[in-house]
Amino acid sequence: MDTRVAAISIIVEDPESVEKLNALLHEAGSYIIGRMGVPYKEKGISIIMIAIDAPQDYTSEITGKIGRLSGVNVKTSYANIK
Repeated sequence: MDTRVAAISIIVEDPESVEKLNALLHEAGSYIIGRMGVPYKEKGISIIMIAIDAPQDYTSEITGKIGRLSGVNVKTSYANIK
């Protein structure tokens, strides 16, 4: 199975979506290389960065699910190496 390394950036504006987001990230746990979360209290948001090494289809699937959560924005950047 070919995998690609990607960086997923997530901005959470709606705290009600955190539980669902964490469930999705738990689902992807076997592919996650690392995770960093930064609460930005002054703006009332959380910024989460995920490093992942997964099949590209799976990365697209999980980011699509994350992007459909209320008050959550997600962007993905892929490394050129496989």
